[in-house]
Amino acid sequence: MFQQANSSNTKLKKVCELYCRRWRIKDAFLITKRLLGLPYLWVGDTNRVQIQIFAIWIFYPVLNNLCGQVALALNQPIERIWVEMVFRSLYHFARAGKRGETTDIISYLVSKYKLFELVKVDCKRHRETNDRTLLIWASTS
Repeated sequence: MFQQANSSNTKLKKVCELYCRRWRIKDAFLITKRLLGLPYLWVGDTNRVQIQIFAIWIFYPVLNNLCGQVALALNQPIERIWVEMVFRSLYHFARAGKRGETTDIISYLVSKYKLFELVKVDCKRHRETNDRTLLIWASTS
């Protein structure tokens, strides 16, 4: 893969994008295991490990889809949505649903996005990283 990348800058950029996707997969497992409390369970049985992996494969796409819908409703890029905070706000949605206050999760999360801090703050470090990335890839175009 890296030998092909040496032929042009566009291929190098593609390699970097693939590498970022690989880290997104690792992040998916990390976040999901932490949110579901799976890192604290030590299992040696193959069946239990498979159950953990299947739980992650089922849970993360659902949570990611929910984050995508919230991002779309808030007109924000999905990278700015806190996955963990969306997960934690599900408890509050369930409680509000039990009281009969709401039935639509997206409208509930959008109406309370500031309270639940669903959108990441654009801090100086993130702006500098974005500026650096734009500077690097602008010079190769």
